[in-house]
Amino acid sequence: MLRLLLLCGALGCGAEQAAPLTFIMLQRTRVSTGSSIFWGNASLDGRLSHLLEGYNVTQVLPLEPPDTWARRQEDVINYLHHFAQLVKLFSKERPINYTQSLCCRLGCQLFPNGTAHSFYEVTLNGTAFLTFHVPTATWERRWPRGDAVASFAQRELMKYPKTTQDLQHFLNTTCVGILRAQSAGTGKQSSRSHAPLVLGLILGTIALLGMAVGIFLCTGGSC
Repeated sequence: MLRLLLLCGALGCGAEQAAPLTFIMLQRTRVSTGSSIFWGNASLDGRLSHLLEGYNVTQVLPLEPPDTWARRQEDVINYLHHFAQLVKLFSKERPINYTQSLCCRLGCQLFPNGTAHSFYEVTLNGTAFLTFHVPTATWERRWPRGDAVASFAQRELMKYPKTTQDLQHFLNTTCVGILRAQSAGTGKQSSRSHAPLVLGLILGTIALLGMAVGIFLCTGGSC
């Protein structure tokens, strides 16, 4: 029994592995009769870092200096207004009388051994819609019906570097850099962050994705 206990001690039997540091961003959009409602949040290692309620965007943790965040906040609000106006425009042309819900969840994890994992997942009406395969910078369909809607959104997203290579850089470098700084106790963000990209991603979505799916929301799936 003593030998068994010593062996387990050497191998770490029964010991809990340290949890990874995690940065998660969640953004939800609900579209109904041409109106858009936004809400979401971001959390850094379990602590609320950003909050979205309607058009109110708040930085709870000081990840960015006040002047930088003020510009970021304005850009995010402008994007949300642009998205809402796009939805309203298309709804006038082809109105739909049912509610659609879009959820974007993305972030990264830093493990104690130094390895990292990043992800971006999109659901539509509670069903997996698209995922971003970070190592290859490619969007993959998850829509079970495999219809033209998911194919349309996938094609649109694959056309632009901002939704492929830049997104890959954000998830692999900027997001992980936030966690490495947190792990080192500096709390400072990497200087290589792509500011124009982060302004959309910090709340979980980017303009082209919002536009591609927004067109679907407002046309009843006619692509």
